[in-house]
Amino acid sequence: MSAATDLVDLDRLEPWLVERGILVGPEPLAAAPLGEGHSNLTYTLSRGDTSLILRRPPRGPLLPTAHDVIREAAIMQLLDGQVPVPQVAGVCDTPDVIGAPFYLMQSVDGVVVRDRLPDFLGGAASSKSRTSLGIDVARVLGQIHRVPWKPFVAAGYGKESGYLERQLRRWSGQREGVRAAVAESGGRARDLPDYDVLRDWLVAQMPAEVEPTVVHGDYKLDNLIVRSAPEGHGGVEISAVIDWEMATVGDPRADLGYLLSFWPEPGEVLPLATLVTSAEGFPLRSEMIEIWEESSGRRIGDPRWFMAMAVWKLAILLEASYYRYLAGTADDPFFAKLELGVPALFSRARRIADV
Repeated sequence: MSAATDLVDLDRLEPWLVERGILVGPEPLAAAPLGEGHSNLTYTLSRGDTSLILRRPPRGPLLPTAHDVIREAAIMQLLDGQVPVPQVAGVCDTPDVIGAPFYLMQSVDGVVVRDRLPDFLGGAASSKSRTSLGIDVARVLGQIHRVPWKPFVAAGYGKESGYLERQLRRWSGQREGVRAAVAESGGRARDLPDYDVLRDWLVAQMPAEVEPTVVHGDYKLDNLIVRSAPEGHGGVEISAVIDWEMATVGDPRADLGYLLSFWPEPGEVLPLATLVTSAEGFPLRSEMIEIWEESSGRRIGDPRWFMAMAVWKLAILLEASYYRYLAGTADDPFFAKLELGVPALFSRARRIADV
């Protein structure tokens, strides 16, 4: 089996697909890695001219509740028809087939925008399209926050209160979990003093609770699929929101703060990322807030607490990935950058919080 598909056992996967009538045909079955994600792994699974997208967790020990692809698939099925999400085509909740649980979803037309703009968004003539994309990013987030949340709680995907407190407790626990895992292997986790300062500030300044909504948990430009659209739509639109592994029921302001933390403005440089929204035409953060507030019917107030928490959480998550890299269970070259990148993220969170 090739290195590109060593985490997708095609010999065992093929009979599973045939038995369920998924991707049936005489052509050879093929798989290839898709995208540049650093969490769950995504592959294009194809037979002839037909293809699906497969999602599975990474190799190696995982933090509790992280990388739960079966939960992700169930949330997408609940959302189908209410917000733009790919349609789930099949789910396997055991490791018996490819060595880990996985699910399959339909391919969606469009591209993921990361560190470069596609042709339909590039150049001075596409400034209008960039404006349209920014508006749609904020509008769709507001649309997510209007989805009825009670069915998600009933299905066990969140609670109706206490979200921010649980977030702080959970992510502090993730940090302590890394420390414990490193100690168990005979090492000592590095000191990150900005983490402790931010933790204490976030606890002391936690905003009052509001009525919950469905929250994505990782809503940013490179978790959206975008495509060219008729001029009546401004020339561009979001065709799907992806990467729902951290979705739950909670405070919608946390989603907006997370989006804003990944939305650099002209001249701003962010740690570990080359992002495109500083290009001419993209709305400013203040404009994104106004669009989201109109779409969601909510108000964020002062966004700094939510932005600082977003960067703090990301740094904790990436610190866990850094130790998987040091332990040899993750070979993503991006993780080598985390030696300096994680402290830089904690420092940025402190600047946002002004502490």
